[in-house]
Amino acid sequence: MKKTLFAAAVLAAFTFSSCSENTSEKAEATTEQHSTGKDRSIAESAVVVEAPDFSSVAAPMKTQVAQLVEEYLKLTEALVASEPAAAKTAANDVLTVAKAMPVATLTTDEKAFAEEKTNTVIENASKIAESEDLAVQRQNLEQLSETVFSMAKAFNAAEGTLYYQYCPMAFNNKGAYWLSSNEEIRNPYYGDAMLSCGTNEEIYKK
Repeated sequence: MKKTLFAAAVLAAFTFSSCSENTSEKAEATTEQHSTGKDRSIAESAVVVEAPDFSSVAAPMKTQVAQLVEEYLKLTEALVASEPAAAKTAANDVLTVAKAMPVATLTTDEKAFAEEKTNTVIENASKIAESEDLAVQRQNLEQLSETVFSMAKAFNAAEGTLYYQYCPMAFNNKGAYWLSSNEEIRNPYYGDAMLSCGTNEEIYKK
């Protein structure tokens, strides 16, 4: 039993150390780039999630997408706090907003894009809302994150700056993204276990 506990402790320490080293290396690079004035322009020009330009849509669609982003951000905060009940509630709020998306008012291309993305939001948010298992909820966050981000960009509906963030350690080192309105890393895949593990990969401003 003692050997098992020791092995688990060593594994946890190694995982935390690996993420800390990765984050530290990037932080050092960022500091150096900031001193040359290059980092900010590179970060703001980086594109991880491609999206079409449908910024000319009417206000109701933009308002609804902005509301979707707001409810999504509440969901990530619940996962950061490792609170499955709160995540379930937030996911239901995401569903409510997504199901009320005024896609019928859009033109052909806009409508096709919005329907596809809205269906993906509903699919992933439903899985989170139907579960009280934190691991299952987190498993469905990444695709939801990418979809919400692409909608915010396509319809130019972000309220303030959005940060597309990445944890290289998530899901057995496969890595995973999430969306935040805060530049500071608060990891929804690990919560307090590795709260600051991650980097900003794309910055989007309305």
